Amino acid sequence: MRFEGKTAVITGGSSGIGRGTVDLFLREGATVVVGDIDEAEGSAMMSTLGEGFHFKKCDVTQEEQVKALMDHAAEKTGGIDIVFNNAGAGASRNPIDEISGDDWDFAMALLLKSVAMGIRHSAPHLKKRDGGAIINTASVCAFQAGFGPIAYSTAKAGVLHLSKVAAAELAQYKIRVNAICPGFIQTNIFAATVGANKEEAAQINSVLGQAAAGAQPVARPGVPNDIAEAVAYFASDAAGFITGTHLLVDGGLLVGTQASWDPEMPGMLDAILPEHLR
Repeated sequence: MRFEGKTAVITGGSSGIGRGTVDLFLREGATVVVGDIDEAEGSAMMSTLGEGFHFKKCDVTQEEQVKALMDHAAEKTGGIDIVFNNAGAGASRNPIDEISGDDWDFAMALLLKSVAMGIRHSAPHLKKRDGGAIINTASVCAFQAGFGPIAYSTAKAGVLHLSKVAAAELAQYKIRVNAICPGFIQTNIFAATVGANKEEAAQINSVLGQAAAGAQPVARPGVPNDIAEAVAYFASDAAGFITGTHLLVDGGLLVGTQASWDPEMPGMLDAILPEHLR
């Protein structure tokens, strides 16, 4: 019961990583307030998750709705101790020579500005609690090309630096700010990006899960609870001496090329040297 007596606000909490984190925080004793655009799912969660759960419809691209969410959470529960700025989607898949300005702006609003405003409008409430923890969802896409579209990847890199700078500015108020960088996690975010229906989404998730298992040292796809556990660590007293940094939760995806961990793959020297010199 790491979070007994504490209130956690989670954006994008009706599915995927957000929903996994909601379930874990409730099990750990927190009162959880979710902000999400999916009002139907939010209402269903209200009816099944009990008195410790609250929902408010929130489009995180709209600053006034983010502020309303934080104010609602504080008023409803007495204050805010933990914030998980998690809401997001895949954004435009167009490359830099094709993407429109409007698509770029939408990606930044959804994936970066929303995090900044989540910090901005939760900080006054965290100050009243004499501190707290803010965790932001970044991505492996922030570190190198090839893992996501350019607008998405650029926004996630921004989340990393935002988390560091915000941690410095808010340290005087005992507010810690950190980021989580998921790898390939089996959620519907990839299917939603291409407009897949429910049946197609299941097929896409299955294929992605198989591909992920072969693309990283940990031979299984990530699941929402993998990220939820990392978020819970950053939010807990166990991480009380940690701020302004990030945690990769990627199954080792970024440790190196496949040849560095897969004994079936030849290394660079093996690929270019004659057999008698290997």
